[in-house]
Amino acid sequence: MSSEEHTSSDYIHHHLQNLTFGQHADGTWGFAHNAADATAMGFWSFNADTVGWSIVLGVVFYYMFRSVAKKANAGVPSRFQAMIEAIIEFVDTSVKDTFHGTSRLIAPLALTLFVWIFFMNLMDLIPIDWLPSLAGDLGISHQRVVPSADVNGTMGMSITVFVLIIIYSIRYKGLSGFIGEMVFNPLNPKELNMPKVVWPFIMAFNFALELVSLLAKPISLGLRLFGNMYAGELLFVLIALVFTAGSGLVGAGLSAVFGEHIPAWFWALATAAVFLTLWLNLKGRLDTRKTLWIVFAEMLLVGGLAFLGGQLMHFGWAVFHVLVITLQAFIFMMLTIVYLSMAKEHH
Repeated sequence: MSSEEHTSSDYIHHHLQNLTFGQHADGTWGFAHNAADATAMGFWSFNADTVGWSIVLGVVFYYMFRSVAKKANAGVPSRFQAMIEAIIEFVDTSVKDTFHGTSRLIAPLALTLFVWIFFMNLMDLIPIDWLPSLAGDLGISHQRVVPSADVNGTMGMSITVFVLIIIYSIRYKGLSGFIGEMVFNPLNPKELNMPKVVWPFIMAFNFALELVSLLAKPISLGLRLFGNMYAGELLFVLIALVFTAGSGLVGAGLSAVFGEHIPAWFWALATAAVFLTLWLNLKGRLDTRKTLWIVFAEMLLVGGLAFLGGQLMHFGWAVFHVLVITLQAFIFMMLTIVYLSMAKEHH
């Protein structure tokens, strides 16, 4: 954000605004400067930060697993290789227990969804101001680094799963079988010996029910992931806001020293100092009592009581959020497997 005076509401809106690219009202193409510009760009705009970070994390996932696959051997595996193999075995077991049938697509799809979404969610643990501040130094006005906290990203993945559901249904049941399930379930007028004159009404009723059930799958899949990650991101923003607002309780405070825009290098340096102290403690060069006092002093020096409180709140929520980000990746993967398994079964 600029050095001009900003309110708490401006801070929150800034951190929740994507870097949107589209066509401006004057016909030119470019990035939106605010939420109003992004809305005016309409349907054909896209969030460049969501797309960019999704691609980056996808490439990281690909090269991590590819490097392990190339180095794998029958000898004693490294810790990293053992971790990757454990993830693959876990996903493979989940697929075998849930998907009834054989498919060369399901296991790779499940692995990709689980790890890719986990990486997206994991970006939420990076301190909220670091990457946006760095982007601001590079002249980029907005930057949201959690793709799964953008409803466009989560709905894009869920719509892809929805297309696969349709493809699997038609592939295993045929087009006539798929349409038949849509119009003859849950009430089959033939089995219920209903007069043929009421069949069109019953079939229309069945189609409406099945259509709602079918469309609810991608909507619930995308909104569940988005809602949980958006709420987590918002809590990190609020923690950062409270911390920054009270940073002047001891000494000059951060805002008095740097102004409204606190540079990213400061946070990196402050965090490095704390981690260095903890590392020295782990190596036995500092006893626990001295470590606690030094960490407490470092936090007070860099930002006063608000920094200490902010770090404790951030750490506490981050510990709990690790469970959330893992669980949400697992739920998305499992529901995808379940939906595709249901798509191939005859009802």
